[in-house]
Amino acid sequence: MDSTTVIAAVSIITAGITTGFGTMGPALGEGRAVASALTSLAQQPDASATITRTLFVGLAMIESTAIYCFVISMILIFSNPFWNIVLAHAGK
Repeated sequence: MDSTTVIAAVSIITAGITTGFGTMGPALGEGRAVASALTSLAQQPDASATITRTLFVGLAMIESTAIYCFVISMILIFSNPFWNIVLAHAGK
């Protein structure tokens, strides 16, 4: 295997692992946040506006972690910074 094939394989595997782990954590966090919010709403229905607003802000912050992992995996697949190094060494 040449270095181009190795970098391509490692990039694809790393992108898959990044996306896999990067979406599992936020999914579990969002589930726990919604479950806690529903428990709070059941106990204190008067505070539903505050709980709902806080829930949506928290869910947006949790979801941003998954989006960052997705962006990193897309960078690894489509604009890998290691390709320039490999191509520069291959041209010498």
